Amino acid sequence: MNTVLTTDDPLYEQLYDVRREAIEMGNLVEGDTNQAMSALRERGAVQKGFLRELLNLPTHFRYAMAAGRQGYTALTFAACEAAFRDAEHFSSRIVHQPEDGEEQSRGLLEMDGQQHRGHRRTLQPMFVRNQTSTWWRERWVNEIVTALIERLQKQSSADLNLEFCARIPVHTITRAIGLSGDDALVFRDAFVKSSLTSKRAPEIRIAAAQKVERMLLDLIARRRAEPTDDLVSGLIAASLELPDGSTRPLTDREIMYHSRIVMVAGGGTSWRQLGITIWALLTHREQLEAVRSNRSLVEKAIEESLRWNATAPVFGRLVVGDTELQGVTLPAGSVLEICLGAANRDPARWDNPDVYDLHRRTRGHLAFGVGHHQCLGMNVARNEMSAGINALLDAFPNLRLDPHAPAPCLAGGLEQRGVSALPVLLK
Repeated sequence: MNTVLTTDDPLYEQLYDVRREAIEMGNLVEGDTNQAMSALRERGAVQKGFLRELLNLPTHFRYAMAAGRQGYTALTFAACEAAFRDAEHFSSRIVHQPEDGEEQSRGLLEMDGQQHRGHRRTLQPMFVRNQTSTWWRERWVNEIVTALIERLQKQSSADLNLEFCARIPVHTITRAIGLSGDDALVFRDAFVKSSLTSKRAPEIRIAAAQKVERMLLDLIARRRAEPTDDLVSGLIAASLELPDGSTRPLTDREIMYHSRIVMVAGGGTSWRQLGITIWALLTHREQLEAVRSNRSLVEKAIEESLRWNATAPVFGRLVVGDTELQGVTLPAGSVLEICLGAANRDPARWDNPDVYDLHRRTRGHLAFGVGHHQCLGMNVARNEMSAGINALLDAFPNLRLDPHAPAPCLAGGLEQRGVSALPVLLK
C-alpha cells in the first residue's frame, strides 16, 4: 500500500476543503441554498434566467460556452427528468472547454449522439454493476478502506473529511487507472491548477495542464508496451464503433481524455457525497442506530443522501433548435440549467422532501442524472460509500460528532456542494 494514502500530506488539506475549492474556482456560495431553490421551484417548473441569476447570486459560468447566452432553469422533477432524457434538443456540448491550440478536446461529457454512444461503450464494460462489486471493490476499494480504518484506530478523534472521505475515491481511481497510488495527489493538484476556472496565472495553468497530459500519455505508452488489468489497458484493447458501423482502436489522446475525466470525476464527487452521507447519519442518531443494527439499510442511507443533498446540484445543456419544456419556449442557442437540487426535493414526488429519511419509500432521484449521460461511475461511487460506511460502523461503535468542534455545514460552490468538515470522536 502506498505511503501517501495513510500519511498527513498537506495536499489533502489544500485539495479537499470544499470552501477553499470554491474560492479557487470563484463560485463560493455561503450558506445552504436548498430552501431558496425550493422557493424558486414553487414559482414555476422552468424559468427564464440562469440559476444564479434567479437566486440573486454573483454571476459564475461553470462552462465557458455559456457566457453571453440567454439562460433558463428547470426546477421541478418532471422538467429536469425530461431535459436529461431529451438529448436531441439539450446538448452536452455546453461542457466543452476550449484548450489552447486545440479545436476539440473530445471529452466524453461534451459528446452527443452516436459519437457519445460509441465512446461510452469503450468504457462501459469496466463500470457495470457486477464489475464494481468485484473488480473494483475486491481489487482496490476494500484494501484502501482497511488501511484507512487501521490508521484511524490509532486515534481518538479525526476529521473524516480529510482522513477518510477524501482518500477512498482518489486512491481507488488512481490505482484503477494504472497510476501509482503516490501519484494520486500529484495528479489532482495539477488538474485543479490547470482548470480554466482556476484564478491562477495562465503560465501556471498551462504548465499544470501539460503535466496532467504527460502523466497520462506516459502511462498509456507503458501500457501499450506491457498491458495489465487496469482501465487504461482496457481502453487500449477496446474498439470504438463509428457511425458507419466500422470500428477502430482509440487513439492515445482519446484514451488520455477519457482517463482524465474518470480521474477527475472519480476523485471529487464521491469524496463530497460520502461526507454528506456520513454527516446525515451522524446528525440523525435514530437513523444511524437503525443502519448500525441493520446493514441492509446502508444502501438506503446512501440513496437518500443523494436525493437530499446531491454534491452536484446543477448541470447545464445547450439548447439545440427552438423547443419547449413544460410549456416554456426555449430558443436555439440558449442554455438550460437543470437544477436537480430543487428537483430532488419536489413535493410532487416525495412527502416531506426537505427531511433526511432513509425509511421513505424508494423512488428514483436525479443525483446521477438519467438518460444517455447518466453518471458512468455511479456504481463505483456507491461501492466506495458502502464499503466506507460499513467499515466505520464496524470499527467505531461510539462514532459521533465532536461536540467541541465547529458543527459541520454545507459549503462550496452552487455547482459543487460538500461538508465543511467532519470532526468526530472515534472512541
